[in-house]
Amino acid sequence: MPDTHVLYIEDNADNRLLVKRVLEAAGYQVSLAAEAESGLAEAMRLKPQVILIDINLPEVDGYTLTARLRATAGLETTCIIALTANVMKGDRERTLLAGCNGYIQKPIDVDAFPAQVAHYLAQHTHKI
Repeated sequence: MPDTHVLYIEDNADNRLLVKRVLEAAGYQVSLAAEAESGLAEAMRLKPQVILIDINLPEVDGYTLTARLRATAGLETTCIIALTANVMKGDRERTLLAGCNGYIQKPIDVDAFPAQVAHYLAQHTHKI
């Protein structure tokens, strides 16, 4: 989706680089943050259309960060997608209950990933 700005909050540098490369190749603009506090600050500054959040962040987990984003003026209706290796029974439901609009498992399928992001963004845009 051209002109769509994505913020990816992820502590693993290799994951950040991979997601950035894949989404930029598909026409997305991508910004990165390595932990929750800088991610929250970047989200407030950038007001991206999509925020991808790793659930297993150090210090502040993705569930807590999602709640904080939802409580931040100007970000309440932003499309938030969990991008996580948490794939046990109930993990998807827990991310949705925390306020995420979508859930994508790691490792990502680089061919399908841009379409997955576009799908959740389109679904979310129709709801608001």
